[in-house]
Amino acid sequence: MGMIMSFMGKGLPMPSTQMPSYVMGSLYKQFVDKNIKTFDEFHVAVLEIFNAFNSSLPGKHYDVPSRKDVEAGYNDWRAAPELEKKEMFINFMKEKLNTGKLDDSTFIIGLATPPAAMAAKRAGENVPQLGFIKAIPDVIFVPSATILALVSAKLTKRMLQGSPIAS
Repeated sequence: MGMIMSFMGKGLPMPSTQMPSYVMGSLYKQFVDKNIKTFDEFHVAVLEIFNAFNSSLPGKHYDVPSRKDVEAGYNDWRAAPELEKKEMFINFMKEKLNTGKLDDSTFIIGLATPPAAMAAKRAGENVPQLGFIKAIPDVIFVPSATILALVSAKLTKRMLQGSPIAS
């Protein structure tokens, strides 16, 4: 059981909160090698770092900070003396490194949609106007319906909460 939990990200030899600080030095070196002069270059470099974290670390994924947060971090980083820039950048990244979390509605929709899609497809096959549904394989229909349900639920939730779609 312990080995399975370690593969799932529950029992890594190094806790996931220490993992980002462990690799931050090499990431900062790559960051400095880009010779950043503008905010857009800084923003792209931060996005590349988060992409590197999310693609290489198993299990947990990290949310990218908002553009305002990155802009504030860029202004602080640019104003800092050369010797303090590395420490300031590392502190900025540690502050903004938040793990992405699924809410309950996403989890429930992800579990409930596949059986509901299969039931809807079986019921639709018996309706003469929906006879074309028989031509769509289950392997295509169920994942498509699940993704569509998850996306529509997320967009609906954001619209009802009043938060922008791309923040």
